[in-house]
Amino acid sequence: MKQICVYLAGNIGHEKVHLEQAEALGRLMATERIGLVYGGARVGLMGVLADAALAHGGVVTGVIPRHLEYRDVAHEGLTHMHVVDTMHERKYKMQSLADASLALPGGFGTIEEIFEALTWAQIELHEKPCVFLNSGGYYDYLFKFLDHAVSQGLLRVKNRALVLQAPTAESALQIIQEAWAEKEKDLIQTLRAYRR
Repeated sequence: MKQICVYLAGNIGHEKVHLEQAEALGRLMATERIGLVYGGARVGLMGVLADAALAHGGVVTGVIPRHLEYRDVAHEGLTHMHVVDTMHERKYKMQSLADASLALPGGFGTIEEIFEALTWAQIELHEKPCVFLNSGGYYDYLFKFLDHAVSQGLLRVKNRALVLQAPTAESALQIIQEAWAEKEKDLIQTLRAYRR
């Protein structure tokens, strides 16, 4: 696993725990030599995450649509910056660069982005883990909604299981690394069976 796509808020919010976990994630990813792919902004939790990763020697790749680049929100100190024409291109580019998706607390954009990644996993366009960093229980009500969707017969249990969650940056990275280790183990077993 080389890079993780992280979705998160362009605002700081009121809860200190979200800021702390964004900082911790940036530091841990840099320390573990895992590249960060994110939305390319310098503001809010997005900026906190990128700055923490950069401060600890991490590789940070931003993907920003042209119309946001001109609003003075683009981070100018990133390792790499991709400027794209549309929001659709942004999401596709971010997914194509990463080996996993991780959502920190955020609003419409964050939720839409991680749910698109989950949708792609559901229809088997990829097998990348999709994790919610549920700091301070931020996503608890969202998970209850998903359980309600299952109880109503509108979301399959196997697809609900695609939604992974962790309370801290450290545990989120551990879940992603374990998912990748399991995937590599399955691949090795498949290759061995094929050679027979």
